[in-house]
Amino acid sequence: MAPTPVILDVDPGHDDALALMLACGAPELEVRAVTTVAGNVPLGKTTRNALRVLALIGRGDVPVGVGAEAPLARPLHTAENIHGESGLDGPELAEPTFAPDGRGAVRLMADLVEASAEPITLVPTGPLTNVATFLEEHPRLKNNISRIVLMGGSMGLGNTTPAAEFNVYVDPEAARIVFESGLPITMVGLDVTHEAGAGPEAIERLRALGPVGEVAAELVTFFAGTYRKVYGSDAPPIHDAVAVAAVVEPGILKTRPMRVEIECESQLTRGETICDLHGIWSRPPNAEVALELDREAFFEVLYRSLGELVA
Repeated sequence: MAPTPVILDVDPGHDDALALMLACGAPELEVRAVTTVAGNVPLGKTTRNALRVLALIGRGDVPVGVGAEAPLARPLHTAENIHGESGLDGPELAEPTFAPDGRGAVRLMADLVEASAEPITLVPTGPLTNVATFLEEHPRLKNNISRIVLMGGSMGLGNTTPAAEFNVYVDPEAARIVFESGLPITMVGLDVTHEAGAGPEAIERLRALGPVGEVAAELVTFFAGTYRKVYGSDAPPIHDAVAVAAVVEPGILKTRPMRVEIECESQLTRGETICDLHGIWSRPPNAEVALELDREAFFEVLYRSLGELVA
């Protein structure tokens, strides 16, 4: 089968970096572009980090579009307490020798989606600002979007507030636009990505994969240190890579169609993803919501894909 064309929208971030590596190493995917958004750290840093990861794995051919520097309607909330000041603290990564695409994120998305002979899958792993802006500015291109597989939200507790997961909390208005777009959406939320915790055994498996695996192991090691301090866990979940792996191998997730609404008004529950598991609202489903992860299968996709990369 031909590889699935994808555009990754990212805010690296340690787990975004691993998601990028997985996507570029997976023969099942064709990475048409990477777009960056402010999230885990401000936009200049997320863009630098995306370029550094692509340079590490020899993928300077992938265009990088610089996106939104702030949410649609709110000040930016960042996560240096988890990802460090650079957003990718830990291993020393060389500076990239190539620059971002001059078109910017939304124009780059639009050009690639319009020109594609087959529908493109969008894989956002950060706040949904770029994707929402693209959908608002280019509604006629929706027909050439296959689906959106996003890391965000939660059916249970949040990680930024008790109610909200980080990506949706940062820009709930953008999330609402995306979930109301009518496009096929798979929501890979915190309650499922928490099953993808990378403990010492996973770190050693990564380290054994060669130079790229060594960097991945160092990223997870730093991530584990901050997760231990903030959440008391020694096995940080590689959240964003789960969304990418679900495009590579959809069978790793058990999902269920349901209505998902985004809370934008309440200060107490801003960014909460309210998932109607039992159809109480009698509203049509707007997303396939992940319920379970085959953890072993996920890590096999991760190891196999990173093993394809050569620094």
